Amino acid sequence: MVVSIRSLGLNGIAGYEVSAECFLSGGLPAFDIVGLPDAAVREARERVRAAVKNCGVKFPVSRITVNLAPANQKKAGTVYDLPIFIGILAAAEELKKIPPDAAFLGELSLSGAVRGVSGVLPMALAAKEAGIRTLFVPAENAAEATLAGGLTVYGVPDVKALVAHLRGEAPLCHAEPWSPAEESEDLLDLRDVMGQENVKRALEIAAAGGHNLLLIGSPGSGKSMLAKRLPSILPDMTRDEALAVSGIWSVAGLTNPRHPLLLRRPFRSPHHTSSAVALSGGGPYLRPGEMSLAHNGVLFLDELPEFHRDVLEAMRQPLEDGEVTVARAGGTLRLPAQFQLVCAMNPCRCGWRGHPSGRCTCSDRDVEKYVEKISGPLLDRIDLHVNVPSVEYEALRRKTVPEDSAAVKQRVEGARSLQLSRFTGTDVTCNAQMPPSMIADACALDAAGDALMKSAFERMGLTARSHDRVLRVARTIADLEGAEHIEAPHLAEAIQYRNTEILKG
Repeated sequence: MVVSIRSLGLNGIAGYEVSAECFLSGGLPAFDIVGLPDAAVREARERVRAAVKNCGVKFPVSRITVNLAPANQKKAGTVYDLPIFIGILAAAEELKKIPPDAAFLGELSLSGAVRGVSGVLPMALAAKEAGIRTLFVPAENAAEATLAGGLTVYGVPDVKALVAHLRGEAPLCHAEPWSPAEESEDLLDLRDVMGQENVKRALEIAAAGGHNLLLIGSPGSGKSMLAKRLPSILPDMTRDEALAVSGIWSVAGLTNPRHPLLLRRPFRSPHHTSSAVALSGGGPYLRPGEMSLAHNGVLFLDELPEFHRDVLEAMRQPLEDGEVTVARAGGTLRLPAQFQLVCAMNPCRCGWRGHPSGRCTCSDRDVEKYVEKISGPLLDRIDLHVNVPSVEYEALRRKTVPEDSAAVKQRVEGARSLQLSRFTGTDVTCNAQMPPSMIADACALDAAGDALMKSAFERMGLTARSHDRVLRVARTIADLEGAEHIEAPHLAEAIQYRNTEILKG
């Protein structure tokens, strides 16, 4: 007898339907799993056998063949334990009828308990698209599965409870749709930063338009402190953005089962020893990297010149396209990577170039050698280059409390609302994502602005890309002031953030 049980799998960060076809036949007892399974899937034989025996059901003494269809797609992980278990019991007629619109997924322990798995949210979304109406998942993942909507989700604690439910003896209670509780954790606030008003202004512009930012300054000037406070002034994520980010984090196994939906924009800060694969994604199972984990959020690279050259160059294409294309022997995968890049670096290797103390011992050649790792094409993709001066003593001892993040966030959200209105009907959500086809209309210049832009283009040797990025930043500055058109002061402020001479101290 052949029984087909619906289940789900993962291809990168996208779910797809899998059928566990179980066939019991005569012959010597054996248990085979086919359909391109990896080692974890093949080991399901022992977990399923033990779980069947420990739930009070006799394991069939037959030749058991399980095919995971589609058979040309590689299967990985422990998510197929539960559908294989149900398929064997149904083929052995221990279970009479499995609902045709039900799907199962989860890992089994030897005692029959159902353990949580990664990637439940994208699999639940795929189940909804495939016409599945009932989804049986580990109890630990039930809240996450309800985020897909339109599904009746049952959290399964163990196989005994599931068998009793399917037999109609003791029905399980379906999981209620998960809703977030009030957040008690506070983000780092800009009011903690004394002085550095020019850098705070650059942070506000970057947040308002989604622009990339480079902070250059000596040790202790507050670069990292300021960068870590950027999420506190970014606008809140929409429901669709939160689902997209939560799905990526779910595949990476980073979500909290009690709080499966990310409500705040992600902030990722990989160490400078990270590899290119760690940043872009890939590996044996084509998992998302740091750029994808920072999707719709911030990717912070501290000590930028200390990263390997190949790691930095791996960001060039994602910064333009908003996605990572990973080509490996196991296949090709496209991962979303619409992140905001924030970098911090010292002006030289010792870090004290330009410091009032005069303690820097680096020569001009040493400085050039230090910044050589940052290529021109990468630097050209960073909109704002900001010098972070050393904080003066008077600023540290000032009695007045600096402006908090809530006030800055209010202005940022006002500018973003203007941008959303401007880009209605498109996939663009902020000025930094504005394609060249929209720049002519959205960033039109008057005669004074055109003369200023021409002068800066020739004097600074701007490229076509940097020309467009200056206009996008100027559009953001105008949005912060509520101006309908870009004026000369807006453009002048945007141009000053393209001063790459600060890299030379």
